[in-house]
Amino acid sequence: MEKPGPVVATPLLLTARLRLVAADESLAAALLDFHERNRAHLAPWDPPTEAGFFTEAVQARRLHDAAAAFAAGIGFRYLLQPIGDASRVIGSINFSNIVRSAFQSCNLGYALDQQYEGQAVMTEALRCTIGELFSPRVNLHRIQAAYRTENWRSAEVLKRLNFHDEGVCPDYLFIDGLWRVHRLVALLNKGFVEPASWRAG
Repeated sequence: MEKPGPVVATPLLLTARLRLVAADESLAAALLDFHERNRAHLAPWDPPTEAGFFTEAVQARRLHDAAAAFAAGIGFRYLLQPIGDASRVIGSINFSNIVRSAFQSCNLGYALDQQYEGQAVMTEALRCTIGELFSPRVNLHRIQAAYRTENWRSAEVLKRLNFHDEGVCPDYLFIDGLWRVHRLVALLNKGFVEPASWRAG
């Protein structure tokens, strides 16, 4: 019997205002522009960047790696684009560290252009992408996120999406020169379908 291929999310999702596009190295220049525009804005929340991060070559490599992970079903990175402007990136969502077996879980990270804050854009994007990951097609059971306790915008977005609190973790990530406290939250898939292999034995 042929082994089934990896479970892969839909590479293009649409909302009222957004195109959510799977990572593709052809978008390296647009992604670099996003990072350059938001360099100071994202600095307090992002881990240290690698050498050459603010170059198109590094962004292309990172997108290439993300596309390979997407195809293998082990990580799903989406880039946010306004409807009608496929040349511009205004944010990203990354479902990483996808583990199947008895865990069926992943980590969530995201970033949004400062210009679009306060407009529920990230809430709209996350509601759509989480719907895809919790659909019978991808069928994850749990999504975990962590945010700095000072980051009230992330707290509000995740609360709006019904993530539940799992506690505070000291020295969770090295960000902006120090180990930072983060709050851990998670969302469970009430429609999770147990894999057939669990019932076979």
